[in-house]
Amino acid sequence: MRARRVRAGQRVQAGQRVRAGLRGWGGVGAMAVGCALALALVLLLPWARSQGDGSGDGSTGRGGRGVAEGSPVADATCTAPEKQTLAPSSADGPTIAAIKARQGEKRKLIVGVDQNSYRWGYRDPNNTGAELEGFDIDLVHRIAQDILGDPDAVQFKAIPTNQRVPAIQEGRVDMVVRTMTISCTRLTDVAFSAPYFKTGQQVLAPKSSTITGYNGTLAKKKVCTATGSTANTKLADDKKTGRLASTVDIRTTVPNQLDCLVRLQLGEVDAVVTDGALAASQAAQDPTVELKGAPFTAEYYGVAMKKDASDLVRRVNQILVEYRASGWQASYDKWLSATLGGDATTSMPPAPQYLRTS
Repeated sequence: MRARRVRAGQRVQAGQRVRAGLRGWGGVGAMAVGCALALALVLLLPWARSQGDGSGDGSTGRGGRGVAEGSPVADATCTAPEKQTLAPSSADGPTIAAIKARQGEKRKLIVGVDQNSYRWGYRDPNNTGAELEGFDIDLVHRIAQDILGDPDAVQFKAIPTNQRVPAIQEGRVDMVVRTMTISCTRLTDVAFSAPYFKTGQQVLAPKSSTITGYNGTLAKKKVCTATGSTANTKLADDKKTGRLASTVDIRTTVPNQLDCLVRLQLGEVDAVVTDGALAASQAAQDPTVELKGAPFTAEYYGVAMKKDASDLVRRVNQILVEYRASGWQASYDKWLSATLGGDATTSMPPAPQYLRTS
């Protein structure tokens, strides 16, 4: 996959300019210019969505704190998916041997990431070369250092939300490190490491909105989610069970989560539901929106790999043991403290358990 450099701020700032411009104009002429700008941005959406996923992160310090305890998004027959992983090991196996056997420029770890998630995996245009950076990217470099002895021995592949599982199954990547929630449904398709981050689903809406959270104020509102996301699954399940009002319109889905913010800015939807850690970034990028209410699930990000790559799963879990002790906090302080708050307690994953035996 050829990753193009599309920056998270581009789409966000475009939507902000539409809004800001409309506030400064009046009369019929203003409406015409405003509609033209909005139409142009809408026409650009399909192109932008094809460039890689956007999820964002970052805020004024409200988003990811105080994650409510609750059941992770899962099917009725599964419990504690974050514990369904293999015990750590530093031993090489067939999967790791194949990675190490790559020659020359191809001797790299191939990792599916995001390139539009502010402070998770993104390109900062202010930095020379605009290399990928962020909390997830730090973890990738640590894994590459351990397996190949070089933190930069990585081939990044930008993939949208709805392509994370197919990219692993089809062998396009060795692993995905991309704010990917461990869920029972996904465990039927891929293997996960132990958790490396804790978050929860949250509602994002304009500050002027009457929406107050994941409650009855969403009735008769349009809500955007990313296709294949745990947010999308959660909303669909809650509509079936009656927890979410039947009048909530959840038909708007996008391949890349950041596009939901653009839809919100254009007035095409009333709210966005996504991980609080990611919604926080969107609140930081657009001061006209904010997080509404507390998180209503507890979820855990993990590194996703092929189901039969047991040696790689064990190796990543060993790396995470060491990373949690030395590296995780420094990365949090650098990338996320400004948006999720200086206290990382609610984001730190629990002590890992390894209930999978084979």
